[in-house]
This record gives sequence, structure tokens and C-alpha cells, in this order.
Amino acid sequence: MSTPARHHGPVLLTGATGFIGRRIQHVLLQAGMPVRITLRPGSRHRSHADPRCELRECNLADVDEFSHAVAGARAIVYCAGSVRGRSLEDFLPANVNGVRTVMQALSSQRAAVPFLLISSLAASRPGLSDYARSKYLGEEAVREQVHSPWAVLRLPAVYGPGDAEMAPLLKMARSGFVARPGPKSQRVSLLYADDAATAVISWLNNWQKCRGMTYSIDDGYRGGYDWRAIANAAGSKRFYSTAIPLPLLLGLARLNLTFSRLVGYAPMFTPGKVRELTQPDWLCDNSAFTATTGWRPQTDLARGLRLTFGESYD
Repeated sequence: MSTPARHHGPVLLTGATGFIGRRIQHVLLQAGMPVRITLRPGSRHRSHADPRCELRECNLADVDEFSHAVAGARAIVYCAGSVRGRSLEDFLPANVNGVRTVMQALSSQRAAVPFLLISSLAASRPGLSDYARSKYLGEEAVREQVHSPWAVLRLPAVYGPGDAEMAPLLKMARSGFVARPGPKSQRVSLLYADDAATAVISWLNNWQKCRGMTYSIDDGYRGGYDWRAIANAAGSKRFYSTAIPLPLLLGLARLNLTFSRLVGYAPMFTPGKVRELTQPDWLCDNSAFTATTGWRPQTDLARGLRLTFGESYD
């Protein structure tokens, strides 16, 4: 990976305290780049901010606050996002409205500032769930603006140390027994978190050539993984899988949704998530992004899982 040319301005990063955002922080700082991160006022996750980063408190709905935050930045990486919610309205503040806020803030700048949206492969199928719809609408908010050179990076399932979403599934595969929600032939693309972060560096080096483009990237394993391949990469000596009946999944998801309304939490497991989990495939193709930027993933699944399950992250 080449090191980007040094610029006086920092890279402004939203969502910096999330799982992927923390890795982007780390990789940018390793590359010698100044980083400015935004935090919600009163954020409980301030401890996840690297002390070398410049901090700005910004409400995702406040254009004026973001106008000050983006001033002098050499580029914007929007990594903020919500993955839990009962309805589309729960996903809109971070996944759509926040994007619009930053876009409006950028329109007040004298110089065009490159903008990268970290999105999800789910945006390619917006009818599946409220989450997928929100990611699609966030991308549309970027495409509608004309003020800044932009690109969209759609990520598949991202894993690594510190991730709470993929870890249960990967541990299950490591055990050699998989209760699978999707069909037996289901195939999915995966990406190690640090490779997602280095893709941001590659975009920074080549943003002029990425204008107006939407890319999907993965770890380079062509055709994606089935569950047996994941179990093998995790070091399992045996493999057995059984399907979870769809009516059972939907019933549990509806029950969780109802319970979340009663108790007042934002659920991950909903009927929309079931529709996502039962898709026959979620596949990416690196070729366009690699051809444009030269980026290549460095971590195959076997090594990534070893790191995830106990080796040092750094």
C-alpha cells in the first residue's frame, strides 16, 4: 500500500468510534495522516477515539456544526451508521440524514472536498429491509449533490477482533456445526476490517479517478464462501450443517421486534434481517476498484480468522 502524499489538512472521519471506524483511524494515523473525528455531543464512546486525533463534537442534524468541522479538511470519510432499529425511521438519522447534513456542509466550502461514503452491500437490494433501504437512500443523498467529488464503497460482511456482529457466526463455523439461515448453496463475500481501512487509503490516493463511482469490495475470494469453506478456514476438522426453518426464524424475529417495542431497545434481529440472512448470495467483485486504485486485500480468511480468534490485532 502506497502512502498518500502529505497535505496540511486532516481527513475528517465520522463514525470513528465504531468497529470499522476505529480501524480507519488506526490505518490513517499509521500512514502519517492527521485525522479529525466527529463525535456526538456526550458520546459514551469517546474512549475509542485515538488521542492523536483532533476531536469535534457535532450533531448529525446540525449543518452549521459540520460546516466548521469540514473547514480545512483534505477529505471526508463518512463511516457513521446504524445497524439496529425497529423501522426505517430508526435508521434515517445516521444512514441518510447525516449524509445530507455533511453534503450541505460541504456545499459551503470554497474548494471541492473529496467525499467517500462507507456503505453496505445491502444497499444493492433496498427492498429487503429497512436497513438496506436506508443504506440505499444514503447513497442516493450522495449522488444527488453536485458540490464535491464523491465515491461510494460498499462493504460485505466485515469481521475482525472487536466485532460483535459476525463473531457468533464465525465461532459457530469454527466449531464445525452450522445452523444456517440460508440455503445450503448460500455464498457470501467477506472482508477483514484492516483491509476495509486500507481501501480508504487507496481511495485517498486516487480520488480523482474514483469520481462518481460506486464500488463493492471483498477479500478477493472469487465467488464467495459457503459455510464449509468458512469452517475449513477457521480450522474445523469436521463440518455439519442444518437449515433453520424459515417460519421459525421469522417467528423469533417478530417476537424480538415486539419485545423491543415493549422494553425500548433497538433490535438487530428483525424480519428484515431474516430476509437479508436468507438470501442465496451476497457477492462483491474487486476488479473495478483494484483497476482504478491498485488496492488489493492482504488478509485471506484463514489468517483473518486466526487474528480474530486470538492473535494481536496491531
